[in-house]
Amino acid sequence: MPLLDIAEDGPVTTLTIDRAESMNPLGTPGDGEAFAEACDAINADAGVRCVILTGAGRAFSAGGDIKAMRDKSGTFGGTPPAIADGYRDNIHRMLRALHTLRVPVIAAVNGPAIGLGCDVACLADVRIASDKAKFGVTFLKLGIIPGDGGTWILPRVIGMSRAAEMFFTGDVIDAETARGWGLVSRVVPHDALLDEARALARKITLMPPNALRQTKMLLRKGTEISYDTALELAANTQAMMHATEDHAEGVAALIEKREARFTGK
Repeated sequence: MPLLDIAEDGPVTTLTIDRAESMNPLGTPGDGEAFAEACDAINADAGVRCVILTGAGRAFSAGGDIKAMRDKSGTFGGTPPAIADGYRDNIHRMLRALHTLRVPVIAAVNGPAIGLGCDVACLADVRIASDKAKFGVTFLKLGIIPGDGGTWILPRVIGMSRAAEMFFTGDVIDAETARGWGLVSRVVPHDALLDEARALARKITLMPPNALRQTKMLLRKGTEISYDTALELAANTQAMMHATEDHAEGVAALIEKREARFTGK
């Protein structure tokens, strides 16, 4: 069965991790390719303005495949150099694909998001959680480290102190704690999760698509560059936006007290 179920609804694409029978484990050989192909297609499609990422069944993702770890198979088998290559070529490829999506990504976290699953959720731009969601980075409990770059990802979401506490204890937190820590934007009743995610996605898709993608780029770059560099990048990007038809439409709509109709031009 393919890892991802891909559903297109106008400008919104929903990616569902679909291994529900085993709580959507990740890291099986081919997972990196599946995510890379899906994300490349989204980036190449100017009609896509937002992505929803969720899990099938009762989990978002329970993380790396524990049985494969036990059996020393697949990505987790072979010599240490072979395992390192498995991370680079498969798990890291999956994470890089998500990180380089050019459109906003909403993670609709429907249940446990553990280990690799938590870090995948944290690569989304916005996270909303079911009241049944749980979050944990339990690598140390398995005698391993966050091999998916989680020590880079999680502190950027919840700060160094709380990220360190989660990594060092292996504790799993509930949805309300995650909201209080800033890991998710909101917690909603489980049965309303996808409706909430779709409503948010539709709101995002009403924005001018080029400015939307550029704003995401600036948000991501802002965590990596100096303030002066961020200002220079913003000035040059803004100059391009001022030359667009969508900018003229936005100004006209505000003056005329009507909703803007953005076309991506």
